Amino acid sequence: MVQATHAQQIPGIAAGSCLTIGNFDGVHLGHQALIGRTRDAARALGVPAVVVTFDPHPVRFFTGRPHPPCITTPAQKARCIAALGVDALLTLTFDGTLAAMPPERFVEDILVGQLRVRQLFIGYDYAFGKGRAGNYDLVARLGARLGFVVEQIPPVLVDGVVVSSTRIRDLLLAGDVWGVRPLLGRFHAIEGTVVPGQRRGGALLGFPTANVLLTDELFPKTGVYCAWAEWDGLKYPAVLNIGFNPTFGGEVLSVEAHLLDFSADLYGRHLTLHLVQRLRGERKFADVEELRAQIARDVALGRTILAQPEAKA
Repeated sequence: MVQATHAQQIPGIAAGSCLTIGNFDGVHLGHQALIGRTRDAARALGVPAVVVTFDPHPVRFFTGRPHPPCITTPAQKARCIAALGVDALLTLTFDGTLAAMPPERFVEDILVGQLRVRQLFIGYDYAFGKGRAGNYDLVARLGARLGFVVEQIPPVLVDGVVVSSTRIRDLLLAGDVWGVRPLLGRFHAIEGTVVPGQRRGGALLGFPTANVLLTDELFPKTGVYCAWAEWDGLKYPAVLNIGFNPTFGGEVLSVEAHLLDFSADLYGRHLTLHLVQRLRGERKFADVEELRAQIARDVALGRTILAQPEAKA
């Protein structure tokens, strides 16, 4: 998959394209259905399948605040989209010019003029352009005039409820990482570089940990989780703490992962943590011995959960 910032960077675009447009934060099952439909239509026509997204998130541009927090980093989003078999991910800079652009001009100049759209696929609730006036009815009329087909994809339901980025954020903030798997089609992952920590895990507690400096924005509720730690293409069972280490008077949020039955040096390595289930909340212990005993119970419970077939990453 080509990652592009300009239409000219997309191979084969002169023949036209099938494309979809959106923020696609989380690349959840609803996004996957939309992108998959775009891919299949492009294969049938023999043209590139293009996903168009924006950076920064339009809401952030208008409010000037880092909200909503992103479920996936740009790199995670790109990997998830690439795995769906599209040809290009086009990221447009959302600035004052784009924000003020009427939807008719956006369609004519960018979708038709640059991307030569032949089929456009949009979500059931998607709108774009100045004042969010670019809804399905408008683009369908423009398509009839400018020579492209528009298809609106219905929502994807899980347990009778629409899959949405908002619902996933709410579940993560509540610590329900198990509950987001059916919505994402995968376990939610956080990732970052392993850096030196306080060196308490192995020396003091007997459970060496990898202190992960995360690049993510959306952190699940503080607590202890079992997870699959991915490094160098392999996945290892792990138990990790997301929190402030209250037993030691910590004030800075940290992520410390104990990889089970693992001894390699991970300093400076990139580690991805696929969160399976929250085991308990974070709390302050009376002393190190009490904390050590609880960690041993956490590890035992984590092993049991991760051994279940439904917990496989």
